[in-house]
Parts: sequence; C-alpha cells; structure tokens
Amino acid sequence: MKDLKIFIDLTRLNRPIGYLLLFWPCSWGLAYAYSYNKNIEIFLLYIVLFFLGSVLMRSAGCIVNDIVDKKLDKKVKRTRNRPLAANLISVEKALMYVLILCSFAFIILIQFNFFTIILGLASMTLAFTYPYMKRITYWPQLFLGLTFNWGIIMAWVAMSNFLTLDIFLVYTAAIFWTLGYDTVYGAQDIIDDEIIGVKSTSIKFKSMIKIFVFFSYVISLVVLLIFFYLNAASFYFLIPFSAFFITLLYQIYIFDKKKPKTCMQAFKINNFSGFYLFLTFLTFSL
Repeated sequence: MKDLKIFIDLTRLNRPIGYLLLFWPCSWGLAYAYSYNKNIEIFLLYIVLFFLGSVLMRSAGCIVNDIVDKKLDKKVKRTRNRPLAANLISVEKALMYVLILCSFAFIILIQFNFFTIILGLASMTLAFTYPYMKRITYWPQLFLGLTFNWGIIMAWVAMSNFLTLDIFLVYTAAIFWTLGYDTVYGAQDIIDDEIIGVKSTSIKFKSMIKIFVFFSYVISLVVLLIFFYLNAASFYFLIPFSAFFITLLYQIYIFDKKKPKTCMQAFKINNFSGFYLFLTFLTFSL
C-alpha cells in the first residue's frame, strides 16, 4: 500500500485536473472532426483512447518533471513533500515507472492511423524538454501551451487523416488559454520561485498579472470567435461558449497572487472551461 501511495503521489493521479486539462483539447479536436465524419462508434472509442492516453502521458510527464526538478522541489514549500524530493523513491525506480507508462501510451497510440502515430511521437520532444524551460526562459507557460494542446491536432488527424488550417486556429486559441491558466497556477509559487531562481510568466508579469491573464484569455476568445465565424453553421455554439467565457472571467475575478489558495481555486475552474468548450464544438453536429 505504501508503494501504491507513492506511485499515486508521484503521478498526481489523485489530482485529476492535470490530465483533464490535457484531455479536453483532445476532445475539442475529436468533436470538431465528428461534425465532418459522423461515425459515432469511432468518435466514442477515440474519446476513451485519448482520455486514457492523457492520463498515462500526464502521469509520465509528472514523473519526468519531478526527476528534473528534484533539487528545486526541496526548496519550495508546496513541492518539498513530493516523493522524489522527499527521497521516498529512487530516481531509477521512477524512471522505470516512466518507461511502463510510456509503453502503455504507445500501445494506445498505435491504434490510430499512421499520421497520428507520427504526430504523437513528435510530441515527445515537447513533452520531455518542457521541464527545462523554466531554467532558460520566462515563458515556460507558452511552451506548456504548445505541448499540452498538441492533442487537438492529433485528435483531428485521428478521425480525418489530414490537416487543415482551421485546426491550427483552435490550437492557437488553446495555447493562449494555457498561457493564462498556467500563469494563474504559477502565481502561487512566485516567492519561492524567485528565491531559487526559476522563471515564469507569473514572475515576469507579477506587477500586472491579472492584466496579463486577461489579455491571454481575450486572445484565446477572439481566435475562437474567428474560428466559429468561419465554420459554425448556426449560433447554437454561443450557448456553451458563453459559459466558457464566464468561467474565464470568474477566474480572473477570484485569484489573488498574495493568496495561493485562490490561485489554485481559479486554476481548477479550467476543468469546467474545457468541458464547456467541448460542448461548444459538439454543437457543430447539431
């Protein structure tokens, strides 16, 4: 039982917000593709496969991140009790878990077409270099946006087997969404991060952090509106899209960089944001 608890803490399986934020962009790509390829069996199967893939890859990513950040995590109050930082598990055993998780993820990946497999393998470069970004740039959140939302393109290609410029509009909007919510997330560690010398948009824009998050979300919303204007056949999308819009505004309203708990509360609201945008894309099939 002790090993199981360590594994769960290591992979953050007890904190589903991480793998859900990886999954929702995949669901958007699938929902949009479903409006063209209305094969409900394939759509539902792929929803399950992308969800499982999201859980596996996010779990593996958490372990890699903790291996890279082991020394740094010891110096941050919020992370000092993570298994690797607290020396509850060896790096070698943690790497073994990464290999096992990635092996299962690869089994899922090869269920898709060849184009999707290539895109999935290409994403590994992003996934395993991300942990180093906060050491070299104040924009690791932007790099996370590129990484975390790659599933949009993979999901679209899985059902369509081709690329379109429209899907890159959705990908761009998602990047700015991630840039906003991960800046909110990073705000809870500003003091510790400045002491240990790591970088983030939360630190770079700390004197105007709400304005920065606001403009990140505005760009995301504008790009999405352009996409819907070009592609939506009706205005039904405005109903769930309005709920998505409200969740973003509410986050900005409640988070305070001086109160870490409010940052986490605002960050977690993005689970609802992702869900409402999934419903928005489903309206393409109405």
